[in-house]
Amino acid sequence: MTIEAIGTWAGEIYKALDSTETKTLGLKAVKKATKLKKDEIMAAIGWLGREGKLLVGKNDEEIVLTLI
Repeated sequence: MTIEAIGTWAGEIYKALDSTETKTLGLKAVKKATKLKKDEIMAAIGWLGREGKLLVGKNDEEIVLTLI
């Protein structure tokens, strides 16, 4: 896992979220849309969160990601 790879994964998640009307997806939908592994998604979430581009919440039992 390199910094460049994490940045690429973050870009994939950003694009997936940005392509939705509400800019929100559950973790399962992100995984399906990006084809990333769970550890890759988690690293990318950290990247986007650190940049202040992502809000992480919980809806029922699922983690929900929203672009801000």
